[in-house]
Amino acid sequence: MLLIQKLFFFLCSWLSVPADASNPNSVVVSVLNISATLGSQAVLPCKSYRMVWTQDRLNDRQRVVHWDVYSTYYGDNKMERLCDMYSAGDQRVYSSYNQGRIFMPQNAFTDGNFSLVIKDVAESDGGIYSCNLHHHYCHLYETVKIQLDITKKAKAAKEYWDGEKAVIVALEGSTVMLPCVNRNHIWTERHSEEEQQVVHWDRQPPGVPHDRADRLIDLYASGERRSYGPLFIRQKMNITDTAFALGDFSLRISELESADEGTYSCHLHHHYCGLHERRIYQVFVTEPVREKKVVNLTTHNTAPALDPNVVRGHNVINVIIPESRIHFFQQLGYVLATLLLFIVLLIIVVLITRKRRQRGYEYNVKKYGEKDVNLKEFTVDTTDLTQYRSEDIRLDYKNNILKEKAEQARTFPAKNIDLDKDFRKEYCK
Repeated sequence: MLLIQKLFFFLCSWLSVPADASNPNSVVVSVLNISATLGSQAVLPCKSYRMVWTQDRLNDRQRVVHWDVYSTYYGDNKMERLCDMYSAGDQRVYSSYNQGRIFMPQNAFTDGNFSLVIKDVAESDGGIYSCNLHHHYCHLYETVKIQLDITKKAKAAKEYWDGEKAVIVALEGSTVMLPCVNRNHIWTERHSEEEQQVVHWDRQPPGVPHDRADRLIDLYASGERRSYGPLFIRQKMNITDTAFALGDFSLRISELESADEGTYSCHLHHHYCGLHERRIYQVFVTEPVREKKVVNLTTHNTAPALDPNVVRGHNVINVIIPESRIHFFQQLGYVLATLLLFIVLLIIVVLITRKRRQRGYEYNVKKYGEKDVNLKEFTVDTTDLTQYRSEDIRLDYKNNILKEKAEQARTFPAKNIDLDKDFRKEYCK
């Protein structure tokens, strides 16, 4: 069976298409070695919170941009939310003071321009502004920081980079625009949700290159699942049904065999979010470790006097009995005990049968042997016996009548009747 599985894996690897042909530029984010015992279950962990699928039920409210400011003008040193805007909704300004004074372009999520416009800047507008882009569906969070300083001199107005962020020095009372531009397609286009997410599991038998790996499972966020290979492989390798809900795409391999060794790869593709990751696992199957029983035999015999200044350990003999030999002796003992019990039962049955027979014979003797029989009391009168030859008389009979007459002659001897004697007796009378 093992040879057939290895042959099958070799043929599949020789005929299979490249496992990661959909995106050869996948980024390898981890490489793990996993060792499991023969016959056990191995779990290949593959988790990513960015692959968790949350269906948009609120008209694409999963993309949002908001502007915050950290100001020290009032001495409270706190972060204040200025405004925000969802991709499918209108922008919202939190302070009534800023209503109509600050805003973002209406086509921000179409053009990718999320810049903040401030009219009639005042000295209280100074501080560090942050443009925060959140894509809840793709789990992306990007932040752009800009420092705004207010000056009363027109010649002092300028823009520069301080090494960490952009700095804008604006003239008091003017209109200033804080730039925040991101024209990546994930911010400017709506996604097709579950059609963009897919997870692949591949396997490379030992000695097979990555581009000839075997495809094991394809899993889509829409719920579609495709398993490849024969039935016994599909039953051994599985991913949980709640993979996209939990972001857990771990592969579970049950009843490990030596033929399951190889290199496994977990490919996570989110085409809309631009996520292409690959995790590699080297799987090794080892033989289970058998526990050896150690019997400690301590000597209790009296020993000669020892030097008290010398520290000695206990005399212990470690006897290691292989588990397989013990198992053999146990089985042999069971067989011999069963055979001995059968022989004892057979002997008991034979003895009981003999005893019953003897009792029956004694009973017959007592019943019929109460009177002694003396053979001398029986006399045989042989005077009337006719002597016959012992030879067999062989006659050829022509019919049954002659045969019957002959038999009667042999059985009953003929008597001579004197008719004249009887006549004379009657006449004399």
